[in-house]
Amino acid sequence: MRGDDQQQNELFLYGTLEQRVPADHPLRPVREMTDAALVAMSRRFDQMYAKSGRPSIAPEKLLRALLLQALYSIRSERMLVEQLEYNLLFRWFVGLAMGEPAWNHAVFSKNRERLLAGDVAQELFACVVEQARALRLLSDEHFTVDGTLIEAWASHKSFRPKHGGDGDASGPGGFRGQKRRNDTHRSTTDPEAKLYRKSRGQESRLAYLGHVMMDNRHGLAVDTALTEAHGRAEREAALRMAARLPGDRRRVTLGADKAYDTREFVAGLREWRVTPHVAQNHHGRRSRIDDRTTRHEGYRQSQKKRKLVEQVFGWIKTTAGLRKTKHRGRERVSWMFTFAVAAYNMIRIRNVMEATV
Repeated sequence: MRGDDQQQNELFLYGTLEQRVPADHPLRPVREMTDAALVAMSRRFDQMYAKSGRPSIAPEKLLRALLLQALYSIRSERMLVEQLEYNLLFRWFVGLAMGEPAWNHAVFSKNRERLLAGDVAQELFACVVEQARALRLLSDEHFTVDGTLIEAWASHKSFRPKHGGDGDASGPGGFRGQKRRNDTHRSTTDPEAKLYRKSRGQESRLAYLGHVMMDNRHGLAVDTALTEAHGRAEREAALRMAARLPGDRRRVTLGADKAYDTREFVAGLREWRVTPHVAQNHHGRRSRIDDRTTRHEGYRQSQKKRKLVEQVFGWIKTTAGLRKTKHRGRERVSWMFTFAVAAYNMIRIRNVMEATV
């Protein structure tokens, strides 16, 4: 029997948002990890806000909303707020009551400087890493490091001479025939972005470099950094992260690709008592990694595991939307990069824990 297409609105609604979300919904473990991290950060939030005055929107709700933006590939904060108006799942995750109005999208802009100054993204990331360590998902012995290109929110036409001059990109030829370098030119849109290409055969782009150190056991990120884009940035950032590695330095290994096979990098790792499991680069020169390292089975395992770091970069670029950042300035881009990696860790922890059940 066909049912009637009745469209009369119900006068009363009964139940809670908690009841509307299925018990086995994949967002539930993410919400639990997020709440645990935010509780640990409560003291930091107290320091960021005044003791008196009109209460603001809770920073916990803003951060949960930004997590949803990364998890569900929402392009803008305006679209995020629109979703919060009618999406009951999003309201449950953020902590908005069913009848509570969503805030204006400008709230994110007004609070961004406060969240930046509080270094909230880095602390959130550290709390998530501690949760992974408490679950015994980290080895503290074998790691991988790599970098990726984060395209800046600036076009080639904004790359102008620093001291004025012709720099006109109009006309059919554009910049053709002009030499443009970072020491003589600068973007008028994002002055901190640098013209860079990741490898030969690729076009140069105004960009930053994002760096991740990953634990080899389950592919979880344990450290992040975002730097200017230049030829030595990846190795310099890797050495700084290697200096912060925990555990017994006599057993720590660090895997990397061929770009890290240089004299300075390998010597720097050995100075920190870290064994370099770097892929050998025999292209036109002698590799700095000899048979003392490559003969061991651990080296071969590191070379297999190091490719997992590409999953981190793939997720933050496709799902979290960081293939091309929507923010300007290294500080803001760094904040969003670290925040996106923290979101990836939550998804990875959830998947690993479900696989082990």
